[in-house]
Amino acid sequence: MSILNIENVDKSYKLGNKDKIKVLNGINLQVEKGEFVAIMGPSGSGKTTLLNILSGIDSADEGKVLFNGSNLKNMNRSEMALFRRQKMGMVFQEFNLIDSLTVKENIMIPMILEKKEIEEMECKTQNLTELLGISDILNKNTYEISGGQKQRTAICRALVNEPVVIFADEPTGNLDSKSTKDVMNYLNKVNEDFSTSVLMVTHDSFAASYCKRAVLLKDGKIIADILKKASRKEFFHKILGLLSLIGGDSDDL
Repeated sequence: MSILNIENVDKSYKLGNKDKIKVLNGINLQVEKGEFVAIMGPSGSGKTTLLNILSGIDSADEGKVLFNGSNLKNMNRSEMALFRRQKMGMVFQEFNLIDSLTVKENIMIPMILEKKEIEEMECKTQNLTELLGISDILNKNTYEISGGQKQRTAICRALVNEPVVIFADEPTGNLDSKSTKDVMNYLNKVNEDFSTSVLMVTHDSFAASYCKRAVLLKDGKIIADILKKASRKEFFHKILGLLSLIGGDSDDL
């Protein structure tokens, strides 16, 4: 069952007095329930713009984005905010945690906004932090924990309202290799245990190899869409080969 249907999506931006620059050009994409998809491509290919449009942070100039049949363009700002809070989870490269709050308080924010009962908030927080291995740091402030722990805190926060999909924008961009491996293992676990769809923008082929599918963009167009059919190692090398063909950045390689 498709949870996201993207039909002929275009997006342009105007920079100062210059002509508009087309960032996305005729994007068509379907994402099924339970998929784990990496969105990749060279710098400037439109990866983050596409993720922002899919998550309702930005809107397309042309085309449709249907989320479980609902057209995001038909929602006003308050409707979109509520829809995102209830149906989507967000994970960012910069973590976007509040330093003045504890790990536990950061995780509970979406549930507080939804006015959940305290018993439910406590139970969900405990269960998710045990799943992601951070139940022992709940009372620490975020400035006291490592980057990998911050990202796992952000993943817990993204999961507490049981979203249909998690959107992750370079979630391993600020992490070392060990933390990258840990975070990707946890995202994979979340995807498999909860059947939560995950769409992840990344330049990191190693991180992308944990996904089940990779969509490659170049110049605002999808130029490859590949499925993992064998081992993670083989998928990693297939991604590397495709990126080299389309002129990926040195970071991509």
